[in-house]
Amino acid sequence: MGVSVSAGEIGHAAALLDAGELVAFPTETVYGLGGDAASPEAVARIYAAKGRPANHPVIVHLPPGDDPGYWAAEWPDAARRLVEAFWPGPLTLIVRRAAHVPDAVSGGQDSVGLRCPSHPVAQALLSAFSARRAGHGGVAGPSANRFGHVSPTTAQHVRDEFGASVYVLDGGASEVGIESTILDLSRGFPALLRPGHVSPRAIADVLGEAPRLPDGSDATAPRASGTLKAHYAPRTPLALLPFEALEPRLVASRAAGERVALVARASRALAWAHEPNVHFVAAPEEPQAYARELYGLLRALDRADVARILIEQLPQTIEWIAVNDRLGRAAAAFEAGRA
Repeated sequence: MGVSVSAGEIGHAAALLDAGELVAFPTETVYGLGGDAASPEAVARIYAAKGRPANHPVIVHLPPGDDPGYWAAEWPDAARRLVEAFWPGPLTLIVRRAAHVPDAVSGGQDSVGLRCPSHPVAQALLSAFSARRAGHGGVAGPSANRFGHVSPTTAQHVRDEFGASVYVLDGGASEVGIESTILDLSRGFPALLRPGHVSPRAIADVLGEAPRLPDGSDATAPRASGTLKAHYAPRTPLALLPFEALEPRLVASRAAGERVALVARASRALAWAHEPNVHFVAAPEEPQAYARELYGLLRALDRADVARILIEQLPQTIEWIAVNDRLGRAAAAFEAGRA
C-alpha cells in the first residue's frame, strides 16, 4: 500500500472520532467517511456531509479481535463461519441489530451491517478508537464522497470531495477498488445484497449453500449501502452499451461535433484508439483489475473534457457481477434520456 501513517496521526484521528468528529480513512475497498457508530450525532454528521438520505444505512467497521456480537441481537453460525473465512476483508454481514445500536446507523431498520477491513491503517485506527471504548468502539464508515457520486480510492479523491473540512488518513490507493460484498443473514438464509470482491461462489463454498442473488424480486430484503438503482455516477453523462452499439454512438457523436470518451477492452476496440474526438481508454480484460481501476478511471474521465462517456458492456457472467453492478448503477443515473 506504500504510504506510512504515523502513530501520532492515528492517535489524532482516534481522538477526533472520540470527540464526535469525522475522519476519512483508507480501507482495501474504498476510503470511508468515519464517525462514532454509537453516537447518533456523529452519524448525523456523516449523513449531512455526504448529503445522504437518512433512511440509507451505514456499515459499522470493527477492528480485528472485537466482538461483532456486541452489535448484534444474535450471531448466527453462518456469520461465525464467514468471519473465520473472510475477516479481515471485503465482506459486510447484515444481522439483526442489538437494541443499543442507534437507529441512525441502520436507517431505522432492525438490522445492522458489520465489517472488519484488512487495510493496516484502517485496523490501526479502529483498534485505537475501540481501546477508548473498552473494546466496543465501532466506526460507521460509508464511502467518503458526496452521495451517489463515484467512490474514492485515494486520499486525493477524498480531498477533491471535501477539501480541508475532513481529516484524512492517507493509506495509499485501495487495492480492491470497489465496495465490500454485502451478505444479508438477518432473515434466516444468505442473500447477496451487493456484489463485491468476495464472490457468491466463495460464500457458497463456506456455507454449503449458494446465496440468493439480487434480481429485483426480494421485496423483504433490508436496505443496504450502495444498492439504490442510480449510484456510483460520474458527473459526465455515461452510457453502457453492447459492443456492436458503440460504433453508431461514436459516429453520431462525431456528427454532432462532440468529443467522447470510449472505455472498451483493448483487444476488441483498438480500431477506435486514434479516431478524432475519441478519448480512448483500454479497459482491463480481467474483472479484479477492472474493479481496482474503475473509480479512478471515472474520476479521471470527469476531468478529460469530454461530452459523454461510452462504456462497453461486459460479459453477464458471475465473474463480472460486481463490476457490472457498479457500471449499471452509474449508467442508471443518466438513463432518462440524458446519456
